[in-house]
Amino acid sequence: MSEIENPNALVTALHVDDVAPMEVALGIVRRRLTGTEYARAWLIDFAPGSQWPEVDVHATEERYYVLDGEVIEGSDRYGAGTYVVFAPGSRHRPRTETGARILGISLLPTT
Repeated sequence: MSEIENPNALVTALHVDDVAPMEVALGIVRRRLTGTEYARAWLIDFAPGSQWPEVDVHATEERYYVLDGEVIEGSDRYGAGTYVVFAPGSRHRPRTETGARILGISLLPTT
């Protein structure tokens, strides 16, 4: 992963294409982006007809932005440009018919 660090160490930047993709399930690839002690981020590519392998349950808030394609959550359809926020305690299992790319952020528990 090629990261560019600001000399003051308060900013980290990377190009997502430099992050190695990891297969989550058939047709679903995730790139884990730089995180902090407060949140983690990821980019996920869904092939047409794919579905997240299990129900995703959230202890903290999670959000994602649909960059391309369409994500289906139950009976709701979210196209490119849609910002989706899941409250703590929520659960979902995203799928797609057309394929999709999403950028997500999960907040981490604070102590």
